[in-house]
Amino acid sequence: MSKLHASGTGTLTDRYVVEVVRRIPADQRGDVADELRATIADTVEARGPAAPETTEREVLTEMGDPIRLAARYADRPLALIGPGLYPTYVRLLTVLLSTVLPVVTALSAALDILDGQGADEVIGGAVGAVLTVGAQMIAWLTVVFALIERSGKRPGAADRTWTPDDLPDRGVPKERSAAVYVRAAWHALLIALIVWQHTAQPYRTDGGTRLDVLDPGLWSGWIWPVLAGLAGLVTLDAIRAVRVWTFTLAAWSIAAEAAFALPLAWILHRQELFNPAFLSDANGGWQAPQSLYTVAAVGVLAVSAGEVVKRFREAQN
Repeated sequence: MSKLHASGTGTLTDRYVVEVVRRIPADQRGDVADELRATIADTVEARGPAAPETTEREVLTEMGDPIRLAARYADRPLALIGPGLYPTYVRLLTVLLSTVLPVVTALSAALDILDGQGADEVIGGAVGAVLTVGAQMIAWLTVVFALIERSGKRPGAADRTWTPDDLPDRGVPKERSAAVYVRAAWHALLIALIVWQHTAQPYRTDGGTRLDVLDPGLWSGWIWPVLAGLAGLVTLDAIRAVRVWTFTLAAWSIAAEAAFALPLAWILHRQELFNPAFLSDANGGWQAPQSLYTVAAVGVLAVSAGEVVKRFREAQN
């Protein structure tokens, strides 16, 4: 073991061990960490490496993804999602629960405070938001990954061999992976906010009437393709995190962006996005000029078109 650490390659091993042991019960971490370090060091030394750094990488690659190895140590089966997708499922779920969920919870609490609610009601509403939105995120993300798992079409990144390059490095984040997770979190946040404002009716008038922020009439038509498009984008974001991006997937992104952007642009153009009762109570009946809605509609279309172009460029690389 000393030979391994003396060669200056211990940092990579330590990163690998940390990724494994932080996912198993605390009472097992010390023994597992010592066992892993000893196994890695002994294997590297047994091969008599002329280049210990290269041999260490080979050994870690053979040991596989630390999330899967941790699941074996903790005796947790990965059957529903499958070992090929489970690591990305865990990472994406962590991002959603650590970004989207706090935003929705904070917004719910802020609106309750503005409505003059007491501390008990604010706390109760925040807890309710955490439980409701958190459960929805876990459920729908699990459904998405289960469908991907059972599609039987997982070429590219999902089938490739895990390498030490996939280990997280706090000092050098993976920009592409981070961008995928941010986009997934953003699209999931939009879904959560749209559904939440309709079910919770967060705005309260001086008379105590609770109102949707968005026009309730949208739920009889245009909101559904918008939500379907967003759900499609979340699914594509999840796929981008686990497989090589292809022209076929880029083509599917056109459908998802169109389902989301075209109805939304039409809604904005017709000034039918917000609940008239909400606008009347919130701003005293002031109406934004048509030009503002037109600019917003054009902006939505331009951003969506730009995202499609980016996805096709990524497919070329």
